[in-house]
Amino acid sequence: MTDKKIAALKKTSINIKRHVIESTYSCSSGHPGGSLSITDILSVLYFSVMNVDTNRPKWEDRDRLVLSKGHTAPALYGALAEKGFFGREELSRLRQCDSFLQGHPDMNKVPGIDMSTGSLGQGLSAANGMAIAGKYMKKDYHVFCILGDGESQEGQVWEAAMTAAHYKLDNIIAFLDHNGLQIDGAVDEVMSLGAIDKKFEAFGWHVIKVDGHDIAQLLQAVDAAKNTQGMPTLILCKTIKGQGVSFMENRVEWHGAAPNKEQRDMAIAELEQKIRDLEVLHHAE
Repeated sequence: MTDKKIAALKKTSINIKRHVIESTYSCSSGHPGGSLSITDILSVLYFSVMNVDTNRPKWEDRDRLVLSKGHTAPALYGALAEKGFFGREELSRLRQCDSFLQGHPDMNKVPGIDMSTGSLGQGLSAANGMAIAGKYMKKDYHVFCILGDGESQEGQVWEAAMTAAHYKLDNIIAFLDHNGLQIDGAVDEVMSLGAIDKKFEAFGWHVIKVDGHDIAQLLQAVDAAKNTQGMPTLILCKTIKGQGVSFMENRVEWHGAAPNKEQRDMAIAELEQKIRDLEVLHHAE
């Protein structure tokens, strides 16, 4: 992967962040904090890794993505719009009564959504079903699942983890967005996950730890996961809630609060500066 390609993926991630800010501002609601922490993951998946066709959203041989932490739909919608599944202008209608972009993903209404999510803890179970179906039908697609660390306190996540290992679902690659914060505060204080990497390994998973905002590390981890046979892979991503917007970073209050106009303007200015910095760096090279 060239530096030019990595820079392009980073720019796409920043553009997705801009969509998160603009869309949550437009409807005065939503979940920007956890949305901003997964944009690098989404950029890598949709613009380098996943085999999808915007003209055929239900193509049976496509790779699938399950956003288990469904409240971070603004980031997923931003990625789908950037990819071309629907027009970017739709993002400004997030959570409005006449919009198909609801507060949580709906596979029956939004092109490119593979699973309706929102009730936390259930995404990995749905991903298991897709992966088992792929094995049964001898398909070579992969199923990607993005989990939150807060939702990983739920028992069903661990039942699903045990199931994936039991059925040797090496066509599942899960990302754990480990930003350390959930709606009620710090994950370690609400219900500590402890050595989450060791726990998944004990459940029979291959675990790769990365900086969830490092494009090169994410790409290398996906390659390693695809080359792992006979077991599912968890890519444990150390991330920052609100990443990319200074006044939102590591602030639990941005879990489910939308920016006002002043905050929106400040956030967009920061993100636009990041894009200019990337462009300057690229030209210098």
